Amino acid sequence: MINVDNLSYSFPQKDLYNKVSFTLEEGQHAAFIGASGNGKSTLIDIIMDPERYMFDGKLEIDPNCKIGYVSQFSQLDKTKEITVFEYIAEEFIKLQNEIANICTQMETSSDIETLLEKYQEALDAFDAIDGDDFESNINKKLNLANLNKHKDRMISELSGGEFKLIQVIKEMLNNPDLMIMDEPDVFLDFENLNSLKNLINSHKKTMLVITHNRYLLNHCFNKIIHLENMEIQEFDGRYIDYNFSLLQTKIELQELAIADDEEIARNEIRIEKLRERATYNAEASNGRALKARVKIQERLEARRIKAPFVDIKQPNINLANNNEIEETIALKVEDFSVAFDEVLLENVNFEIKSTDKVALIGINGVGKTTLLREIFKNNNDCIKINNDIEVAYLSQMQDEILNESNTILQEFYDAGFETYREIRRYLSNYGFGEDRIEQKIESLSGGEKNILQLAKVSASKANMLLLDEPTSHLDTYSQIALEKAIQNYNGAILMISHDYHFIVNCMDYVLMIEDKTIRKVSMKKFRKMIYAKHFDKDYLEIEQKKKSVETQIALALMDTDFERAKILSQELEALIKSL
Repeated sequence: MINVDNLSYSFPQKDLYNKVSFTLEEGQHAAFIGASGNGKSTLIDIIMDPERYMFDGKLEIDPNCKIGYVSQFSQLDKTKEITVFEYIAEEFIKLQNEIANICTQMETSSDIETLLEKYQEALDAFDAIDGDDFESNINKKLNLANLNKHKDRMISELSGGEFKLIQVIKEMLNNPDLMIMDEPDVFLDFENLNSLKNLINSHKKTMLVITHNRYLLNHCFNKIIHLENMEIQEFDGRYIDYNFSLLQTKIELQELAIADDEEIARNEIRIEKLRERATYNAEASNGRALKARVKIQERLEARRIKAPFVDIKQPNINLANNNEIEETIALKVEDFSVAFDEVLLENVNFEIKSTDKVALIGINGVGKTTLLREIFKNNNDCIKINNDIEVAYLSQMQDEILNESNTILQEFYDAGFETYREIRRYLSNYGFGEDRIEQKIESLSGGEKNILQLAKVSASKANMLLLDEPTSHLDTYSQIALEKAIQNYNGAILMISHDYHFIVNCMDYVLMIEDKTIRKVSMKKFRKMIYAKHFDKDYLEIEQKKKSVETQIALALMDTDFERAKILSQELEALIKSL
């Protein structure tokens, strides 16, 4: 279906791909993975609209291939006054109306042949998306995603996570030959993540999905396309097998590459000695020996094993604050209520101490983000923030905090930094080198924008952080860096997240929104709830151990500690077998 051959592409500030190649065959479900900012979304853009981009190499795709697309930055249109069912059915209703209109014209028109052609085209388009059964098909997909209860709700009333799933359903029902989705899992609650898994697995046609979500990677895909260090690896099979194979291959290749380097270095020393001898002694035998040794070196260079990419691109996130205070009540919420068309939250009461780290959880659409915004605005009589508390906010809507028309440099001048040197030094910790800071924020990936938000939050030195989905769009190593930074932070945190492991590893307890109010839940009870309602306990615990061992192998490879890497690889293999 798609053939990419030796494709290279660069931005002025950054090379993205160097002669990458891969194929995507009909019916495959491919996961497209790689670190944030490596160019996954740009490659998707090139596939969807190759005429817009100047690239080297070849991209072959069937000209009749119909592509469905779900963006990572889908915006809910709050002004669209139609129901969920009508939104999903838009294309079907449009074609129905077109067919009915042509039939009406036929009753009075003399140009029947032209109208018959139009009628047949519209009928073919309607049949291509299984139009006769569209109502039944919509209901089936909504049931599969556990969203049938929302069928008659206005589209403008949906949460971001609910809308993302509705978009997925709409694109699938339009029956594309190739379905492309860019991080469709972002902002989904535990239940909706399972719904997305079911939708992906029910789809019979070809699919290409960018995701960092390990749950989806482990359960939904039969091909892996991995973009790393401007190159692509492709693997037919499960992610769990690919990742193990990749780490084993890196251990073997790095060991061989270092052995080659050492042999080439030893041979170079011999060449230098022979060259020195030949300079002082012009005997023919010395010249012949030098020539032979140079030829050996050329052969060694020609068969040299290329060292695998083992660098870990991990930001150095530091959330330390300048306003450490003795333990006190940082935030108090009393009798808080909020309503739009209907009541979201009613008579909410809770307090957070100055050292508490708290996860705010609940299904999509219950008012988590609304509450966090109200706390940040701090202009509601029901919300009281201690006078000694300074608050910083990270938003899931990245343009709420970042001015996307700014360059990175200008954004940090606006944030209070005074010199170019100060900004350059500070941002280098977050992976933005001097060659990147003149880049426009709008050109960054979702993960890079979140890292930039974290850099702004860190620079504020605030002693209370409001974090709305801080792990969204982040790759594994950036998530690990953020987890460590939160664990080391000595202020208060109120965080919205649907990342189970992140919550368990970083938070003290949970505030759960249910039935329009909030209750406090211990971490032990939260774990039990997740196991009972959403995910298998053994899977979650083994997956967490796997992730830890994979990270340790990557670190061992960076330190060229092969013995440790091999021992860890055996441990990882045992964990995979237990799954």
